Amino acid sequence: MRVCIFGAGAIGCYLGVELDRVGVEVSMVARGAHLDAMRRNGVVLLSGDDKRVAPIAVSDSAADLGPCDAVIVALKAHSVPAAVGSMTPLLGDDTAVVTAQNGIPWWYFHTLPGPWEGRHLESVDPGGKIWDTLGPERAIGCVVYPSCEIVEPGVVRHLEGRRMMLGEPDDSRSERVVALAAAFGEAGFKAPVRRSIRDDIWLKLWGNVAFNPVSVLTGATLGEMGAHAPTRKVLRSMMEEAAAVATRLGARFAVDVEKRIDWGADVGAHKTSMLQDFERGRPLELGAVVGVVSELGRMVEAPTPMIDAVHALVQLRMG
Repeated sequence: MRVCIFGAGAIGCYLGVELDRVGVEVSMVARGAHLDAMRRNGVVLLSGDDKRVAPIAVSDSAADLGPCDAVIVALKAHSVPAAVGSMTPLLGDDTAVVTAQNGIPWWYFHTLPGPWEGRHLESVDPGGKIWDTLGPERAIGCVVYPSCEIVEPGVVRHLEGRRMMLGEPDDSRSERVVALAAAFGEAGFKAPVRRSIRDDIWLKLWGNVAFNPVSVLTGATLGEMGAHAPTRKVLRSMMEEAAAVATRLGARFAVDVEKRIDWGADVGAHKTSMLQDFERGRPLELGAVVGVVSELGRMVEAPTPMIDAVHALVQLRMG
């Protein structure tokens, strides 16, 4: 199997090294100092006391790498529209595109029965650029749970987690998703093929839509937000609004809102990825994580006043 990881950040490098270890032919698209270091030294993964170095083919141009069986897009969601045109050299007739990102994916309404089937989402895919360039029939969903960080250019540390949920938009067990799950499983990931990947997408987003933007406004860790009663009330309101939107779209939640808040709070003294990006002056994943829930709420006529208010305040905080 030939797999290209487009966006060799912390998660992308972690995936690449682990898949390379079990014989998958891996390549990666990266840039800047990160790319230069990987060209010189290979891709370095630190996990516990282990250190692995993988001599993976890396380039800043997909044209150098050629068509693959699967492209794993590990960019932050807001970066994809500008980059999607440069992905096309990786696409053969049957290439799958795996969306390993937070939030609602651009293909969400592909093969989803109902009045919105085939609709694209402006907050995630402005003008339908991703949809038109890649084609939704290529998409495979992926919900990413591992936590990783870039220690220095070319060096990534795996902190925790090995779950990588996979699923087809039409909920089928296609040959391609089964093969991909098998490769992930051989590499040590917990990667079941899910019958309803949208439920898994919402379960992760349910926490992110609240914890992430509130952390930018407060500077608080997950544990601090969950333990502070007034802030927890804000989180609960946002999550109840998101659940109402998701339910009208047919999603189901395996836990209640209090349990989902506890999951986040139990992580403890950890800053959300959105807060870390804010503190480093990076763009935030607001569209795919927060704005999209407001957009979906308008579509299904489910009000999202608390989500809208927090979204507006974060936009102001960003300047």
